[in-house]
Amino acid sequence: MTLRINLGLQGGGAHGAFTWGVLDRILEDEGIEIAAISGTSAGALNGAALKAGLLSGDRAGAKTSLARMWGEVAQLSDFRLAAWMQPFLPGFQAMTQIAQTMAPISTQGVAAQLYTPYVWGSAWRNPLKDVVRRLDFSKVCHGEGPRLFVGATSVRTGRIRIFEGQEITPEALMASACLPSVFQAVDIEGEAYWDGGYAGNPALFPLYARDLPDDVVVVSLNPLERSGVPMTPMDIQNRINEISFNSALLGELRAINFVRRLIGEGRIQKGQMKNVLVHLIADDELMTDLSATTKLSPSAALFERLRTAGHAAAHLFLDQHRAKLTVEPSLDLQALFG
Repeated sequence: MTLRINLGLQGGGAHGAFTWGVLDRILEDEGIEIAAISGTSAGALNGAALKAGLLSGDRAGAKTSLARMWGEVAQLSDFRLAAWMQPFLPGFQAMTQIAQTMAPISTQGVAAQLYTPYVWGSAWRNPLKDVVRRLDFSKVCHGEGPRLFVGATSVRTGRIRIFEGQEITPEALMASACLPSVFQAVDIEGEAYWDGGYAGNPALFPLYARDLPDDVVVVSLNPLERSGVPMTPMDIQNRINEISFNSALLGELRAINFVRRLIGEGRIQKGQMKNVLVHLIADDELMTDLSATTKLSPSAALFERLRTAGHAAAHLFLDQHRAKLTVEPSLDLQALFG
């Protein structure tokens, strides 16, 4: 029997290569069908690459598409440098790499506090532009294959906008991945957008449609818990971002838990509301071990480490919880919320 699932893919900069590994492992299971994907930032890029590959060459095509995209991202070097310093200061990258090994804080992080991507005005260029535009959008936007939802945050209202179907353009993907301290806001139809993680990382509500399966597998890149108190400027800012980027997701998970409790108590008839079965694939030990700067400093070695870890985490999840898919949730929301 084919198991139909939805995927919720978090954003996390270069750490999105972990999700690449997770998707690789899921694609290897012929008995699992991905019905829909809701992605934010790197999660949106992963979702778009996977769908384009699926429609071009089935599962093998999806694996190739993901590998190609992450190979191209690995060529960008540091996102901040590639975005608004490197084109003008060719020696700056080498200098900061040397300084990074000698300083207790990130020189790129300090630079982000002193400058903004707007300092270069119209000369600024989004480093993801070429990577995104190389995706086949005739496949990304196609009605066949997994439904794809991409989230971005309106700068004006602070609310999330979900792009779907023909709305998913290169600009929509760049908007979803637009961390404001690194990238200039992306304009779409006169509206400025920032990273979707501020309002939904990822947004789960698009996956509640009646024609979609009940199972939602969330691939987490931002640890829900972190021991100790961060003390360096970069570690403090990183934990603030993790808490901020997890808050919308936790709100949705709390709502799912509430509805499931009402259904269990018989206060809502079955079928009246979506009985979402939530699952989680994560490697919090790895994510807490990695420094905050690795989210913005992509490299082939880092990507391979993350891809391998993601593949292993998905393999462990399927080994332990595959039998629960379409039957019951594997994430204990009651325990999560006490």
